[in-house]
Amino acid sequence: MSASNDTIGDFLTSIRNGSKAQRATISIQWSQLREGVARILTESGYLSGFRKVERDDKPVLELSLKYVSGVPAITSIERVSTPGRRVYAGYSTVPKVIGGMGVSILTTSRGVMTDSEARRQKVGGELLAKVW
Repeated sequence: MSASNDTIGDFLTSIRNGSKAQRATISIQWSQLREGVARILTESGYLSGFRKVERDDKPVLELSLKYVSGVPAITSIERVSTPGRRVYAGYSTVPKVIGGMGVSILTTSRGVMTDSEARRQKVGGELLAKVW
């Protein structure tokens, strides 16, 4: 098993695969950035919740996947910025996902936030992912 350089890409893939497999919860290695993304997905209504737990003296993030009438709440989750191609946007140029129906997740100097929060606080940053 090789270590990946794209931890956020792996994180999003785990969520996507867990949803398709109709899993109630998934566990993934904890990081501050992953916890920030999980917080946004929960606040935006794409996850039922998340919590940080210790397993074998290592922090793990446990995500509760959300389903609406048996259908995953996340229709699509895409990585925008990758280790080989970083994508940045100023607050005025942050793209709306499906006309505001979805959420863009950014990492900024003020932490991880949604596209609408970045516009409100007038901060730009790296576009991590788009979710709808």
